[in-house]
Amino acid sequence: MNSIIEKEKKLSSALERLRNLNLQNPELDKSVMELSNKKNQLEIEKIELEDKYKLLKEDYDILSKKIDEINNKEKLEEIKQIEFSEKIDELNQETDTLLEEIDKWQT
Repeated sequence: MNSIIEKEKKLSSALERLRNLNLQNPELDKSVMELSNKKNQLEIEKIELEDKYKLLKEDYDILSKKIDEINNKEKLEEIKQIEFSEKIDELNQETDTLLEEIDKWQT
């Protein structure tokens, strides 16, 4: 019976020491805090980069539209030049025809 009481005392003592045991690891807490700070910093940087990306995308879209407008204007100018050249050719042909007619009448 005496051994049971001793075992109970030892068990109570062990339980008390377990209750008083500090399970906190300061190094682990420090590492967790550092990781948390790094995570927060990375999240801030991510937000900043996303904002910069949005601005660059908007600039790209604006510039793309301007380039498209310039290309369309160039195409229109090309078409106008071709039409103008055709008109000049027609006028030259008419002039040649008129000159031939004048030559016929003069002779």
